[in-house]
Amino acid sequence: MLKIAVDFDGTIVENRYPAIGKPMLFAFETLKELQKRGFVLILWTFRAGKELDEAVEFCRSNGIEFYAVNKSYPEEVFDGEISRKIDADIFIDDRNVGGFPGWSEVWQMLFPEDRNVLKERQAVARLKRPSLLKRLLTRKK
Repeated sequence: MLKIAVDFDGTIVENRYPAIGKPMLFAFETLKELQKRGFVLILWTFRAGKELDEAVEFCRSNGIEFYAVNKSYPEEVFDGEISRKIDADIFIDDRNVGGFPGWSEVWQMLFPEDRNVLKERQAVARLKRPSLLKRLLTRKK
């Protein structure tokens, strides 16, 4: 399954480092759904020590348990001989070119087919409105 490396400050929560900011809109809902769909989540953050422990606990208290934290896999030990580039397929970070687009947009990037389904449902709902349906049926030809 695909691995997703997720930043903490400015991505999962508002950037208030070293404090923990408020959760970003839809952050935990999106992360939970990604886990339900089988994605492997890795917390990849600048935080270390006490600040890192606080971030991990904050996520845990909001229902997210990461596969690994600042590592490619749980057993990895940093020894200076290996690259610090994390082994992930997707990176979600506020430092991307263009900045963090928001969790709703992240979802649409990962699952564009969901956007099409939503648009179809909205179109059907609009057609079911009596006034619009009546106008369409009585339109002059």
